[in-house]
Amino acid sequence: MNKPLLLRPSGKDYLWGGQRLNTEFEKGIEMSPLAETWECSSHPDGPCFVAEGEFAGQTLGQVLSENSTYLGSRHMGRTDLPLLIKFIDAREDLSVQVHPTDAYAKEHEHGQLGKTEMWYVLDAAKDARLVYGLRRDCTKEEIRAAIEKGKLTRYLQYVPIRKGDLFFIEAGTIHAIGAGALVAEIQENSNLTYRLYDYDREDKNGKKRELHIEKALEVANLKSSAKPRQPLRILKYQQGMASECLCRCKYFEVYRMIVNTERRQIVTYLSDQMSFRVLLCVSGCGNISYPGGQITFYKGDCIFVPADSVTMRIHGQAQFLDVRG
Repeated sequence: MNKPLLLRPSGKDYLWGGQRLNTEFEKGIEMSPLAETWECSSHPDGPCFVAEGEFAGQTLGQVLSENSTYLGSRHMGRTDLPLLIKFIDAREDLSVQVHPTDAYAKEHEHGQLGKTEMWYVLDAAKDARLVYGLRRDCTKEEIRAAIEKGKLTRYLQYVPIRKGDLFFIEAGTIHAIGAGALVAEIQENSNLTYRLYDYDREDKNGKKRELHIEKALEVANLKSSAKPRQPLRILKYQQGMASECLCRCKYFEVYRMIVNTERRQIVTYLSDQMSFRVLLCVSGCGNISYPGGQITFYKGDCIFVPADSVTMRIHGQAQFLDVRG
């Protein structure tokens, strides 16, 4: 039977990032700023690593290439993880951007995947907001002219956010995370981003970051977007834990799982042969025990659970995002 793997992330020092991933999540990554940590990833632009055990020091991609059954029968034939899971700390506004669909990326980006994603807001400043689509229907000519004149923001739809909100960002949706947001992101295994606007910012070398206006306009949905509403969420309780479905799409399912065990309570966590799972701890701490081993976890830790894993028992007080591929 397969065993769970505690992971160690790669970091990204994008210019809009802050330091909360080091100060509050104790990532210990020597980057300033530390904008993102790629917690569960086999993508070459930011692989994660196994932190301990028989695969310690190997990338998750290396482990999966040698143990393809870890992904489960649903992903038979694949040796790369179909998902990418991140923490994002936005000290400043991210660029206004859009991601392509799978079909466009396959044709125009050498067979890569497109990018549909979900955000779960872990924390938000009082005035934090995000960009979600356009306020009204626009043409490519209007958007192109607005970018040239530095007036794109007048067409964007801004949505206030607060802790616990979730947003599903389908490929083709113009979007941006705003300053003051701390977010967990679950997405397709892709690093394709087309920037429309970046506030004329310069990087550490004094150069403005590249824009991808024509590609972005080819893939962007330029119709007005309905304001996103928070879905009805129903907590289901059992001894020692509660869970609720946050998002379900063809690429992933995401649940919020709350564990609160007393001295004699233990939560049993089961995988199946169909697919892997990922546990991303967003608060609290505890331990996961299984035949032959144990993982101690803290806020910010990420655990990859292979398909057909050993039975795990979770003890502690914590909240997870329980991601199923």
